[in-house]
Amino acid sequence: MAGKSSSAEKRHRQSEERRLRNKAVKSSVRTSVKKFVVLAQKKEADNAEAVLKDMIKKLDTAARKGIIKKNTAARKKSRMQHLFNSLKVAQ
Repeated sequence: MAGKSSSAEKRHRQSEERRLRNKAVKSSVRTSVKKFVVLAQKKEADNAEAVLKDMIKKLDTAARKGIIKKNTAARKKSRMQHLFNSLKVAQ
């Protein structure tokens, strides 16, 4: 932890809270991506569409808050949308 300065101790507490919050959001995003990929591999288009919308919402929120970079969110959304479109064409 920080030294004797009370402002440094507060800064440390704040950064730790933010780190844990950001970690939870990143984990949630990764979980939703995995859910979508599994559904896409099982060729369940209806369920995959609902999960895709939820995943896009989580990615946009994380990018807006600066937890992930906006280009990273755009890249993931593009790849998942491409996978979903290929799933729809296959049916």
